[in-house]
Amino acid sequence: MRSEEINTDEEKESSEIEMTFLEHLEELRWRIVKTLIGVAIGTIIAWIFIDFLVENILLLPARSAQLNLQNLRPFGQLFLYLQIAFIAGFVISIPNFFLQAWKFLSPALKQNEKKYIKWIVLFSTVCFAAGITFAYYVMLPLTLKFAAQFGTEIIENNFAIDEYFSIIISVMLGAALVFELPMMSFFLSKIGILNPGIMRKFRRHSIITILILAAILTPGTDPVAQVLLAIPLVLLYEISIFVSKIFSKKVEEF
Repeated sequence: MRSEEINTDEEKESSEIEMTFLEHLEELRWRIVKTLIGVAIGTIIAWIFIDFLVENILLLPARSAQLNLQNLRPFGQLFLYLQIAFIAGFVISIPNFFLQAWKFLSPALKQNEKKYIKWIVLFSTVCFAAGITFAYYVMLPLTLKFAAQFGTEIIENNFAIDEYFSIIISVMLGAALVFELPMMSFFLSKIGILNPGIMRKFRRHSIITILILAAILTPGTDPVAQVLLAIPLVLLYEISIFVSKIFSKKVEEF
């Protein structure tokens, strides 16, 4: 009789665990659906303003660097416009993306931490936008100017339009991800992988790595351009230490 009760209890616990797992899958599914809906809405908005987006924003760095762009594929501009609309739609919906991601992770947060989700989403969005802005106004002019002026005058530098957009989009999205370093610090501190002591210990190594990275990402040998790229990366690292320090204190309190 006792054995049957134990088996029944184990079946109930197994059922509860299974239901909990299924509920998490259901929650993940709906978060993904809501994220895709946000991207779809953003893509529609981007498509409405696609001409302004392409001509006055994305092609402006090319005009400033005096690049000669050309389309080399049939219907190349059509497919390119569709690609740009989708990527722009994702960028427009990035606040919703961060919101859905943190809503899914919210069960792992303590009750008093959940009230900060909106601020976390806001800060993540600001970091993402700051990265794109920095890439657009600092990194892209340096990169495109170098590309336009490099080489002999005998060879004319003409750039395929899809390669041009591939460069500027990858640079802007890459910078946006790098500017999420403080939020990565927050998340890694939350799960116990990172703490301010580790980051301070390897500060010198990190600064050297940042300088090397700035030298690699900066076209040419202009030291001013390398410093312009290195300064925000160092600041982001210091902000990440501060974020990790604040969160580590909260962990100790609990």
